[in-house]
Amino acid sequence: MMNSTQVSFFTLSAYFDTGLLKYLYFMIVLSLYILIICSNLLLIVVICMNRSLHEPMYMFLCSLFVNELYGSSGLFPFLLTQILSDIHTVSTSLCFLQIFCVYSYGSIELLNLAVMSYDRYLAICYPLQYNTRMSYNKVAIFIATTWLLIFLVNFFTMPLMIPSQLCGNIMKKVYCDYHSVVKLACYDTTLNNIYGLIISTFVVFGPLTVIFYTYMRILKVCFSGSKQTRQKAVSTCTPHLASLLNFCFGACFEILQSRFDMNSVPNMLRIFLSLYFLTCPPLFNPVMYGLKLSKICVICKSLITNVGC
Repeated sequence: MMNSTQVSFFTLSAYFDTGLLKYLYFMIVLSLYILIICSNLLLIVVICMNRSLHEPMYMFLCSLFVNELYGSSGLFPFLLTQILSDIHTVSTSLCFLQIFCVYSYGSIELLNLAVMSYDRYLAICYPLQYNTRMSYNKVAIFIATTWLLIFLVNFFTMPLMIPSQLCGNIMKKVYCDYHSVVKLACYDTTLNNIYGLIISTFVVFGPLTVIFYTYMRILKVCFSGSKQTRQKAVSTCTPHLASLLNFCFGACFEILQSRFDMNSVPNMLRIFLSLYFLTCPPLFNPVMYGLKLSKICVICKSLITNVGC
């Protein structure tokens, strides 16, 4: 029996020999990472540098884009190194650090989306009281709480959820995953799973409850309100709903894959879908918000035009 102090590294068995194609995969992944960095950084700078965008909705978007950079940076450098490597191993400390980054990214993303739905709820259902209900101080508190709460929860609970004794070090993944570590435990992990389920319920169903409630209220106002109210709701809520559905699709597949046997799914498809919630939202969100929100779109176009000149 090996305990966790004796396991100095993990082997990621989902990688397979691609020969010279690994350089092509490396360039594709590198291009995606550069695109994610550039698109998110561009919108962060645009929002921070333009006073006309210093509104609650854009401040929450800025927080969302920072989280996209955080999450993708927890994956892509690691992924690029593994693609070029012939031996797909990772030290235990780096593996646990990646687990922390991945799970905190997902939790912050969902909580950010919940706060954004609450902001849209106030803007649509209480337009005359919006400025007092969503002041700059409250925006700062919401953003700070989102990040600090998730980091503290993960920092103090992750060591309790990870098994103390491991009888193996081979994961069928391309990056480190909490449930893959749990499957290597030498003993019954029921308590770990129960504790993890409690934390997941708090982190997942809490924000989802807020999102569900706010959209029920928004729909009620839209059906009983004027055409202008419905147009405002559609224009501001469509990007948010698209972000939410995009993230939830990838996160749901990752949860299902970690708990059920996915051997019947082709290996390449399984790898792509397991990476979806860490790659597509960071790429999809800045592009969508940059095109859908007219203020950001106009500023970005003028900025690109000036650079081109």
